[in-house]
Amino acid sequence: MSVNASPPYGGGYPDAQGGHDPYAGQGAYAGQGAYADGQGGGYAGPGQGTYADPAQGAYAAPGQYADPGQYTDQGAYTAPGQQQAQAAEPVAPAPVEPEPAADEPGEDEPEDAKGGRLVTAVTFLLPTVLAFAMIWRGIGDRQLWRDEHATWWAASLSLHDLSLLIRSIDVVFTPYYVLMHMWLAVAGDSPTAMRIPGAVAMAASAGLLALLGRRLFTTQAGILAGLAVAVMPFTTRYGQEIRPYAFAVAAVLLSTLLLARALDKPSFKVWVAYTLSVPLIGWSHLASMAVLGAHLVMIVIARRSGDKIVGWAYAAAFTLGMCFVVPMAVSGSGQSGQIAWNNPGIDDLMDFPMNLFGSWAVAVPVMALGTVGLFFAGRMALPLAAWIVLPPLVTYVTAAQLHLFLPRYLQFTAPAWVLLAAVAVVRIAGPVAGAKAGTGAAARRGFGWVLVAATVAGIAFQSLPGIRETRQNALGEPDFRGAAQLIEAGQKKGDGIVFSGVQTERRAMDYELRDDAGRPKDWLMYRTPQERGSFDAAECPHPAKCLAKADRLWLVSTTLDGKPFSGMPKTSATVIQRSFKVVKTKKLKYLQLVLLERTRAATDDSSEEKDDAAKRKVHT
Repeated sequence: MSVNASPPYGGGYPDAQGGHDPYAGQGAYAGQGAYADGQGGGYAGPGQGTYADPAQGAYAAPGQYADPGQYTDQGAYTAPGQQQAQAAEPVAPAPVEPEPAADEPGEDEPEDAKGGRLVTAVTFLLPTVLAFAMIWRGIGDRQLWRDEHATWWAASLSLHDLSLLIRSIDVVFTPYYVLMHMWLAVAGDSPTAMRIPGAVAMAASAGLLALLGRRLFTTQAGILAGLAVAVMPFTTRYGQEIRPYAFAVAAVLLSTLLLARALDKPSFKVWVAYTLSVPLIGWSHLASMAVLGAHLVMIVIARRSGDKIVGWAYAAAFTLGMCFVVPMAVSGSGQSGQIAWNNPGIDDLMDFPMNLFGSWAVAVPVMALGTVGLFFAGRMALPLAAWIVLPPLVTYVTAAQLHLFLPRYLQFTAPAWVLLAAVAVVRIAGPVAGAKAGTGAAARRGFGWVLVAATVAGIAFQSLPGIRETRQNALGEPDFRGAAQLIEAGQKKGDGIVFSGVQTERRAMDYELRDDAGRPKDWLMYRTPQERGSFDAAECPHPAKCLAKADRLWLVSTTLDGKPFSGMPKTSATVIQRSFKVVKTKKLKYLQLVLLERTRAATDDSSEEKDDAAKRKVHT
């Protein structure tokens, strides 16, 4: 029963605050015994007449004793010396409509939201296992893209170098980078190993959504929502991505589930758990903090329902939780320039549903059903609407200042859509809210499970093209893995490597060649990223001197115009074109790999510039 519902009336006697006696006018239970205990017994049976013990006072009123004569009617008690004429007939009290006990489901708690630990475990594990199976397939096949390369670079640094990095960039990802640093130390840095934490978090998100749906609505709605999320493209994509977005989804769902539990059956331990979940949301991604708007709506509804304590409990939890997030957010506000490129327009807003769910084939039916589900969600309609509407709206309106309107930043809103869609589907079979939710004939319940299976199968079919796409290399990302394989096959001792383009080529090739002891030397790297406290190195200001000892160069170019030298500093391009000749060019996807050799004229050049370069110690 909800904590907001009135407790059942369990007796017919007035309490200290007043009330009425439904047995007034009947004497002291005439014919039943003057004092009936909880099992219906009394001190005097019907054949003996009723006797009210003066010492007991017969419960006339709290704190008062009654004269025995007040508790007997004629024929029920005879004075001494008189013959008893007739025993009083038992008089049954007026029937009182039974109310649900405190531990039974009421209007605000569906019956099948109870169940035992086995039902809870099954509800969580079914979607979790399915989601993990979908994510695990091909988890190491897709190449890392530039943001994943950034995660690898930060996580592979020493804690000292990582501290220097976050002082200048990505301080908001500090908890995630520290977690991945510890994971890499144990599991290694292969694509599969680095993607396991995100896979576990995203798979757990499907199970958490099922538990949330079960608590708010019915078991059928929860399991349908969890299974549907498990087979959607965005689950596979972000479960296979070495970024914190899967953790953001899991943190939001965990926190919302704990809040629902605290409102349903409040306890100190549950509120403490919710308090600890608030910083988890902020540590995973600051944009996810927008879900607290939906949490506030849940609190307001509970308070208006009569819960006078919940407001104070939430205020304390919110304040304490935010103490662990605000310092990081304030520090990160000075680093917002790193995402200043993100200035969304109307086209980005129109494509938001497709990018959120992974394909239009999934987005359209889920959002259509979710809109219908709002009409059957009862008191949870407004919180769920706030969950799906407020974060995109707020981030889009403030995009010019905060630059946070990106589908991957707002991925935590997708589960709310799926939950509402599940409510709409399950509503066909019966109520999803109120005392009758999840109850009824076996045929109706069976029909509900058939709908669950059919819906999951339909969504899985619609998701197949999107899932296949998510398992391919990210759109527009160069084939750095292919370039590394060609270099390893054709490199010679003393080879160098240079870069041209705007796709973080140096960091990508550092990853792909990380296990190659004889890898080409980066002659143009003047200062390392560790020295700069950054993700990027500093280019050599005097390329002729830095390249003086290089005889062969591998040029990795990702320029969009097809000109391999157009993406590097002009001075570096001029020196390379003047001193080296192209031996061969290999075109890969979004990438050109060019092998260059020093020309004889450049080798025989005895200019002062070359003599100075030969004496110079190159800083790497």
